[in-house]
Amino acid sequence: MTVLHLRTVAPYRTQGLLVLGLLLLVLARNPDHVVPALAVLLAPLIAVHPFVVADKAGLETLYAVLPLPRRTVLLGHYAWALASFVATVTAGTVPALLLTQAEGVPFGGRTLATMLTLAWVLFAVNIAIQFPLLIRFGYARISVLGTTMPLALVMLAVYRLHLTIASIQAWLPLVWVAGAAAIVTSAVLAAHAPRPRE
Repeated sequence: MTVLHLRTVAPYRTQGLLVLGLLLLVLARNPDHVVPALAVLLAPLIAVHPFVVADKAGLETLYAVLPLPRRTVLLGHYAWALASFVATVTAGTVPALLLTQAEGVPFGGRTLATMLTLAWVLFAVNIAIQFPLLIRFGYARISVLGTTMPLALVMLAVYRLHLTIASIQAWLPLVWVAGAAAIVTSAVLAAHAPRPRE
C-alpha cells in the first residue's frame, strides 16, 4: 500500500517541493521552528494526498478488489502517514541545522531532540483526528472540515498549553508515547469504523 501511495502522489512532487521551499524561506529566521512547522503544515498534506487522489480517480474500487484485507489497506494508510512524517522531518532537519550554523544560533542535540519531539506530537494529533474521518467518509465529503479542524485544534493546543521547544524538554519520552498512543488509537477507531458510504 505504501508503494501504491508513493506512486499516487509522485506526479505532485513538484508542488510539494515548492511548498517545502516556501516554508523554509519563511522560517529561515527561526530555524528551531522549521521542523515543527513542516510537521504541522506539510507532512499532513502529503499524508492525506492519497485520499484526495483516490476520491478523484475512484481508487476505492481498486482497493476493494485488491487481494488484501481491509485492515491491511487501513494500516497502509497509516504506514504512508508515518513515512511522510519521516521524509518531511528529514528534509526539514538538514536545512534547519544549516540555518543555525549560518546564523550562529546555539543548537545542540537536546534542542534537536526536543524539536523532533514537538514535531512528532503535533503531527500525530493531526493525523489521529484526520484519518478516521477520511477513512469513514472520504476526502470529498469532509475536505474542508477534515483538514482545517485538526490543524485548528493542534494550533489551539499549542497556544493554550504554551508549547515551545523549552517547555517540553522535561517531557520528551512522555510526549513520544502520547503521540504513538494517539496514532494507535486512531488506527483502531478507523479499523472498526463502518465502510465508506457510496
